[in-house]
Amino acid sequence: MNSYMKMTALYAPTLKEDPAEAELTSHRLLLRAGMIRKTAAGLYSYLPLAWRSIRKIEQIIREEMDAIGAQEMLVPMIVPGEIWQETGRWDVYGPELLRLKDRHGRDFVVGPTHEETFTDLIKNELRSYKQLPVTLYQIQDKFRDEIRPRFGLMRGREFIMKDGYSFDRDVEGMQKSYDDEKAAYARVCERVGLRALPVVADSGQIGGDTSVEFMGLAEAGEASLVWCDCGYAADDEAATVGIAWEEGPGTSCERIETPCEGSIDSLAQLLGISPMACRKSFAIIAEDGSPVLCLLPGDHELNEVKAEHAFGHYDAMDEEQMATYGLVKGFMGPIGCDPRVRIVADVSLKDSTSWLVGANEAGYHIQGACPGRDFEVAEWLDLATAIAGDACPRCGKPLHAARGIEVSQVFQLGTKYSEAMGATFADEDGVERPFQMGCYGIGVSRMLQAVVEQKNDEHGIIWPVAIAPYEVEVVPLDVADDLVWPLAQRVADELTAAGVEVLVDDRKERPGVKFNDADLMGFPYQVVVGKRGAKSGMVELKDRATGEREDVPVDEVATSLAERVRAQRS
Repeated sequence: MNSYMKMTALYAPTLKEDPAEAELTSHRLLLRAGMIRKTAAGLYSYLPLAWRSIRKIEQIIREEMDAIGAQEMLVPMIVPGEIWQETGRWDVYGPELLRLKDRHGRDFVVGPTHEETFTDLIKNELRSYKQLPVTLYQIQDKFRDEIRPRFGLMRGREFIMKDGYSFDRDVEGMQKSYDDEKAAYARVCERVGLRALPVVADSGQIGGDTSVEFMGLAEAGEASLVWCDCGYAADDEAATVGIAWEEGPGTSCERIETPCEGSIDSLAQLLGISPMACRKSFAIIAEDGSPVLCLLPGDHELNEVKAEHAFGHYDAMDEEQMATYGLVKGFMGPIGCDPRVRIVADVSLKDSTSWLVGANEAGYHIQGACPGRDFEVAEWLDLATAIAGDACPRCGKPLHAARGIEVSQVFQLGTKYSEAMGATFADEDGVERPFQMGCYGIGVSRMLQAVVEQKNDEHGIIWPVAIAPYEVEVVPLDVADDLVWPLAQRVADELTAAGVEVLVDDRKERPGVKFNDADLMGFPYQVVVGKRGAKSGMVELKDRATGEREDVPVDEVATSLAERVRAQRS
């Protein structure tokens, strides 16, 4: 028979003061509540309370994967370097990839993700279209050597991740597998109690043409996103939106004096116009070494990810390079610069005919410049970072801006890995074809902290029942009292017998200390047993989420609370 846990036996070293290292509320609370401890930068130990919640998140994931026919397995965390060299990611992944050699000098990597491993596994095993589709997944530690690990579990170097991979015979099959996983991920977020938006995302180092990530909305989130009431959402690395702009002053190309500090805001203020009527310039050196000048609406920024897709790994020009190409910091523009500079403009400006741009001379701008007449645009590209107020690409209404925590992502990989690794199957006509693949990841440990970031108050964590370390805490106010303590034990026994996970605070501490710790640790329900209530056969029930308290007869509390808990588990 299951028994309840006693606080005196629980390893949960709480902290009274806020840890200096913790910047986010969730990081601070997980440390203070005795749930995680830092071992080194980006490396954390999960103490018993956090581990109980981690296991519950994993179980929810397993249930949702079972529901769509995905099969769990496990591959090694250490991966032969040769299969990463096959796909080219050995060279392009960057310093986040931890490379090592064994005693024989052979190359290995500590897996940050396992596309190569799973593709290598199945390529000699799945030989016929009759064996497809297949979706495999694992829940495993990963390692990425982050340059700046921070925010606790949000950006750690070692982390727990569910990663899955689907193998299909055609694009239609891949789309179905992708849709099934995306729907399952939405259910996982809902069941763990996380408010998350599915947003269009960039595929990054994983690759592929289509990707959606689930963002837990949080002011402290690292990612920026835009969303619309119609249901559209995208992170600012992938959003292609309608950008509002205004024509600049003047209709003929005219050099004007602008004694300002060289920023768009100061220029707009000097001329009494909106920043939207200005054109912002960014000077870069593309991966091929060529100089590029990117022109954008004045109230927008160059999106680094979009620019990298367009120009490869690029660097911003320093002032010496700018001088080489006739560009002047703060007063850059497309007119009068070195003809070797390629002029590229954001596609939103294609219909604009009056541009206010830098004159490449300190203290001067040119108004009324017109592309095609006064300078040539070599290419029109999507380069700008989306912001609030831009037009939704789906319905045209103004977008809202928010911040979020990326907790999961789904990708359509196509044949990126199967072609590179020679992973093929025989179709019904006997022709060898590469697998159409999908890739699906959930940051399990990150999801734990993301829930805490959304669900807390000034007193501590507010766990949803579905992933709470314990569902009910019984708080006897005096464990030495011969009426209070036996009654607390009875309540705990009856709740446990009803299938509820119970923690009993059996410490010889003041009631205030017990209440503070109960709120800090955030268990969904507290049953408070005091002498006055015990004499009349009553206990106090507190709902941690709402703060509501009610007196409940001892004879009824276990039955009624067990029903409430069961209803909220999933």
